Amino acid sequence: MSRTILISGGTDGMGRAIALERLARGDRVVAIGSSPAKGGQLTVAAGADADRLHFVRADLSSVAEVERVVGEIGAAYDTLDALLLFANRTSRTRVQTAEGFERTFALYYLSRYLLSHELVPLLARAPRPVIVNIAGVGVQKGAVHWDDPHLTRGYSVVGAQLQAGRANDLLGVSFAEEHGDKIRVVLYHPGFTRSGDLSPLGFLTRTAIRSLAAVAARPVRESIRPLHDFIDNPPAEPLTAVDRGRILDLSLPSLDPGNARRLARFTADLLAARA
Repeated sequence: MSRTILISGGTDGMGRAIALERLARGDRVVAIGSSPAKGGQLTVAAGADADRLHFVRADLSSVAEVERVVGEIGAAYDTLDALLLFANRTSRTRVQTAEGFERTFALYYLSRYLLSHELVPLLARAPRPVIVNIAGVGVQKGAVHWDDPHLTRGYSVVGAQLQAGRANDLLGVSFAEEHGDKIRVVLYHPGFTRSGDLSPLGFLTRTAIRSLAAVAARPVRESIRPLHDFIDNPPAEPLTAVDRGRILDLSLPSLDPGNARRLARFTADLLAARA
């Protein structure tokens, strides 16, 4: 059965790898990435399967760009079987987007919130749709800074990543509560993987991560292997959380339904204020 799969962050690391593997299985793949050059490289790598690849260039840290992408996808496809959310990028320093959002929060969380909610009509038309949000579920460090989500005070690259990671956990909970009767949600933490663009990090940090990855990180193909089952056989439950192969209890503090509803309202207000 051929499926239509949308992948944010589809030209790098795990996103690129799963894109190529799903193309090889006969699926149609829409890969979103910010670099036309990497989009071209993905097309070349797809080889004979490239006729089923649709590359969409977009900077997903921009709400306007996400909305443009949603419009483009809606015009091109009637149905989406799976939405795989990978897009993320570290930043050593705090960057504020033109729309007033801290960039990590915008890219790693807001883009996923918008893609998930705005593509509901296309996903709901599929027989067994699923959203897989690749982040750090199971990690209990970090929290949403309700009084300062844009981290204007005390920004750090780790703190920004942890905040957005915990926001994605809560996004999974609230989305499943609202749409899980039709669209299944999987929160997936692959663990430390030899994947991702380290160029925004400093030389010493890049060197340390690469040295550690050489001995401790999982290969990309190993980390993406479970994704095939999530796509081909979505779980029966509205929400499933998987941390490095272990199914998590949904009663974890980081998956608190009250905080999930609070974040959904908080996010809607942030986006409405931008408009």
